[in-house]
Amino acid sequence: MEYLVNVLYIVAFAMFIYGLMGLTGPKTAVRGNQIAAVGMGVAVVATLIAIRDTSNWVLIVAGLVIGVVLGVPPALRTKMTAMPQLVALFNGVGGGTVALIAYAEFLDSDGFTAFAHGESPTVHIVIASLFAAIIGSISFWGSVIAFLKLQETLPGRPIGIGRLQQPLNAVLLIGAVALAVIIGIKAIDPTGPTSQWWIVGVLVLAAVLGLMVVLPIGGADMPVVISLLNALTGLSAAAAGLALNNQAMIVAGMIVGASGSILTNLMAKAMNRSIPAIVAGGFGGGGVAAAVGDGAAKTAKSTSAADAAIQMAYANQVIVVPGYGLAVAQAQHAVKDMAKLLESKGVEVKYAIHPVAGRMPGHMNVLLAEADVEYDAMKEMDDINDEFARTDVTLVIGANDVTNPAARNDPSSPIHGMPILNVDQSKSVIVLKRSMNSGFAGIDNPLFFADTTSMLFGDAKKSVAEVTEELKAL
Repeated sequence: MEYLVNVLYIVAFAMFIYGLMGLTGPKTAVRGNQIAAVGMGVAVVATLIAIRDTSNWVLIVAGLVIGVVLGVPPALRTKMTAMPQLVALFNGVGGGTVALIAYAEFLDSDGFTAFAHGESPTVHIVIASLFAAIIGSISFWGSVIAFLKLQETLPGRPIGIGRLQQPLNAVLLIGAVALAVIIGIKAIDPTGPTSQWWIVGVLVLAAVLGLMVVLPIGGADMPVVISLLNALTGLSAAAAGLALNNQAMIVAGMIVGASGSILTNLMAKAMNRSIPAIVAGGFGGGGVAAAVGDGAAKTAKSTSAADAAIQMAYANQVIVVPGYGLAVAQAQHAVKDMAKLLESKGVEVKYAIHPVAGRMPGHMNVLLAEADVEYDAMKEMDDINDEFARTDVTLVIGANDVTNPAARNDPSSPIHGMPILNVDQSKSVIVLKRSMNSGFAGIDNPLFFADTTSMLFGDAKKSVAEVTEELKAL
């Protein structure tokens, strides 16, 4: 029986890894998800077989049914505009589950003193369990705040207590670790029963730390925060798997933790910021900064759908820069139709994707792929930036911060040093926005006041459709 369980776990691991490989491109992403899901099903079957007490199967199956009932409907009904907060919430549930597992094991084993079916706990098992409790709790409550900010139930601006923020976070972390050390000492060399309030204290301090870490982080950093919390959830799951001797949790957790860590690092570099600086908070969604330089004294020029159509129809190359405004308007299909019409007129159309455009990693790629935009037409920032200088028209749809030249030109700007799309180097720029409101980072964009920029105000989907109709008439 043990041999069968191990074989099934190996099959599950292979499917996890193969499924993850499928996520490298939009064409294979759906299949990759399906393969990984089947792999998880295999892992669940293996776990059921490995359980000695079959009476627990009822509880496990009941949990699976509840999870399906609560998880599938939101996944099917959630619009792409709300996908970032759904990802944050689902990720948080994983971290919360790990924290509850650690708590349940503490109660079941009398403070870890009779861990794993009556066996005496080893140091690494106790450390792994307590690590999972702390990180899982931080991940869950941090993800809740990320969800509320993305849902705009909480404001996107940083919410903190100023200079006391970091000392408070340090006290919370030290307190949680100190309680964990006490629990570990009692578990390895018990001198009497350990009160459950010790583990409750660990979970509560970690929960407050999770809240205090994410609250001061502004909306502009949310894509990085989601990725970081995802990595933490993976690490906590791997730690819990180590404590429970569950290979499926170890491998799956390490895959999530490693991939999330790599992605977090890449996104932080894309913003020219360190991960500690992001966690320290205070950026994104703050006070609105005025446009700088000559543009500050200028008024943005508005244009019409007809003028925009003429500009693009006689261009050699048009670059579309999608942002969160495209997601809100659900304009990806309209953009695809417009691009198809432009291409029929001999205009080359490309899409410039900034690593942190939107509100979660890969947000724009998923949106465009949903509209059957060719993957080869989606260009990453490093691949497309040199082309803006020889581009006739760049169409910016709801992208604010990732096109802000202040990041390159204004040392006083909060985003100075962040790599951006060189949209301002295009011969002509058309920006689609509802209004002149600032982006998620809360700062104005001098691009909107540039001599080569025209603003097409209105709902992005409607505006693109109007441009398409005008193109048909040309």
